[in-house]
Amino acid sequence: MALFALLGLGTLGFHTIVHLNLIDSIFATIITLTTIGIETSKPLDMYGKVFVGLLAISGVFVIFILLFSAIGKAIEFAASDKMHKMFWRRKMDKAIRGMKNHYIVCGYGRMGQAIAGEFCSRKVPFVVIESNPEQIPRLIEHKVLFVEGDASDEEALREAGVESAKGLISVAPSDADNTFIVLTARGINSRLFIVARSIKMEDEPKLRRAGADRVISPYILGGKRMAWAVLRPAVVDFLESAIYSESLELEISQVTVTGRSAFANKSLRDSGIRERTGATIIAAKSRGGALTSSPSPDIIIREGDTLIAVGTSQQLESLQSIAEY
Repeated sequence: MALFALLGLGTLGFHTIVHLNLIDSIFATIITLTTIGIETSKPLDMYGKVFVGLLAISGVFVIFILLFSAIGKAIEFAASDKMHKMFWRRKMDKAIRGMKNHYIVCGYGRMGQAIAGEFCSRKVPFVVIESNPEQIPRLIEHKVLFVEGDASDEEALREAGVESAKGLISVAPSDADNTFIVLTARGINSRLFIVARSIKMEDEPKLRRAGADRVISPYILGGKRMAWAVLRPAVVDFLESAIYSESLELEISQVTVTGRSAFANKSLRDSGIRERTGATIIAAKSRGGALTSSPSPDIIIREGDTLIAVGTSQQLESLQSIAEY
């Protein structure tokens, strides 16, 4: 405003004091304020020289203040959280675009945070989709890759890389939201493994029809877990430690047998899994078939079968390396 005010006063002064026309007055004012110099078609008298001198000093002062203010604002912005968040957002978007075979967690409530914590502890790549603005600061604080938007929106799912994702977990606040999320995700990626939360038992069939591979009801699961904790506490302690704890020596894991695996098309006895890896097979599931616990040594391991094994982390890693490669 001060600069435009000086431009107006300078134009008026050159027009009335130096007697220049409008265009020449504007031009003379501009080159005076920018300290380029002045050259007029008319000589300056004493009043003209005083006016030009004051105008030049005022122009230098105002421009200096503007530049100083602009530099200060630039430094303040560079050091602000806004600048940090902007660069972090760009870095995060680039990281999400480069992800493949990752997991998408829809919702960052209490259950979504627990899932994210488990993924982080096991170094599993994942992206969170969250629409609640109250959860965004928490996502930033936890340094979690996320997409801000509605997970039932196709654009948000694509931004999270649903086409190249390995699986999706939907823990939205309501069963209706979870159904729409599952339906949209399944329509984009038919190979996606989808797990959805069901709050009401009667909504479980709807989620399965929408395309969910697994439907988990926390209340039913929690009730059964509490009953087992009373009836067989030692079993529950072992299972919880094997599945959730990182300190226990034994773990439970699963591996999928590929066609080039050394185990493919061999019986469990002839595969030598126990001798070669040290892991113990406690269950097996054929591709598209039912789960068989305590499988017979004569069972044939085929491509696409899933083996459930117990062992140390090193034993399970050895089993996975042979079964999948």
